[in-house]
Amino acid sequence: MIKSMKAFPEIKLDLLIDYVVDNRGKNPAYYCDEGIPVIDNFQITGKRHINLKESKRFIDEKVYDEFLRKYLIENDLLLTLVGNGYGSVSLAPKQKSVIIQNTIGIRCNEKCLNEFLFYYFSKNKHKILELNRGAAQPSVKVSDVKGILVSLPPLTQQKTIVSILSNYDELIFNNEQRIKILEEMAQAIYIEWFVNFRFPGHENVKLVDSKTDFGEIPEGWTVEKMLDVGQVITGKTPSKLIESNFGHEVPFIKTPDLHGNIFCIKTSEYLSEKGANSQKKKTLPRNTLIVSCIGTLGVVSITTKESQTNQQINALVPNDDTFLEYGYFLLKGMKKQLQNLGSNGATMGNVNKGKFENIKVILPSKANLNEFNQVTSTMFQLIENLQKQNLYLTQTRDLLIPKLVTGEIEIKG
Repeated sequence: MIKSMKAFPEIKLDLLIDYVVDNRGKNPAYYCDEGIPVIDNFQITGKRHINLKESKRFIDEKVYDEFLRKYLIENDLLLTLVGNGYGSVSLAPKQKSVIIQNTIGIRCNEKCLNEFLFYYFSKNKHKILELNRGAAQPSVKVSDVKGILVSLPPLTQQKTIVSILSNYDELIFNNEQRIKILEEMAQAIYIEWFVNFRFPGHENVKLVDSKTDFGEIPEGWTVEKMLDVGQVITGKTPSKLIESNFGHEVPFIKTPDLHGNIFCIKTSEYLSEKGANSQKKKTLPRNTLIVSCIGTLGVVSITTKESQTNQQINALVPNDDTFLEYGYFLLKGMKKQLQNLGSNGATMGNVNKGKFENIKVILPSKANLNEFNQVTSTMFQLIENLQKQNLYLTQTRDLLIPKLVTGEIEIKG
């Protein structure tokens, strides 16, 4: 049953803390390529789950035991206090891991659940941000964090709130894992067929000299310029001096919208129909391949509806629909090439339209493209559906969080 209720009483965070894991300023003697993962700021994003596979630094068991003052346990609240992304929260994973710089772990006492505190701060980040005392970079003191007032429901209601919200997070996490598996499956087929040249029937196809830097390629395949496999469109930003150019109708895609998204389902900004019509030639159809080509180079995604992009993105509208899945992995595999091509001594890499159009790529035979499309298109369709499910789940959860954790509504089971 859901009913309205008065806000929960506010309690100083210091009264809810049993233990603070703080290893800042005590760096290990050395790092290694494998071992116990170090959790860095970029991994604490507001999501409940941390992906330790993204860790770039590790320490071994001996160093772990020698230098650490305090150790993480599962579900400790991780809170970044310094640098970009400060104020972000996540929960410590079950697997042994380490926090060192810029981050603390908070372990609650019997009055409060760590998971409740995670959801509370995920929607009350401003309470941390306003404590910033940094000059050169953002910085928050632990003592100030301990002084934050937390709206705290009784423990039984905390458990109910956490149960409801964690169900959403588990569904989202499971969908993310399924997306990852599907992409890895499709990429494994791509590598086997188009990198190793072991496509179905390859035994009956001889290799011939491509007379390019690609060397020998299967007979019937060709080397083409990017402009030969599709139309290249570089995005543009309508005048921001005209407020009516922006609205809610047409997705306006920028590089941050591409990160971690095979399909670009949601954007941070939208154009009005008027704004989109002011530059109609920049409109991209569904299933356009888009790749970041200024600044952060080589991030790839696919449009799901008519969209436009800003000038940092080059788009490829394939001439052949069956090119889509092949083109996605082709572009993903070109990240280093794009970085090299965009490196011109300036502070920001830039692969302009002319450079992008003239990139040479291997184009498999029509039969091979058709077969790859038949094998992988169902995987890509499922990925798109899972991303849409996650968007809906995330939006629903985010609407519930502030109402539940502040006591605007109470749920009794």
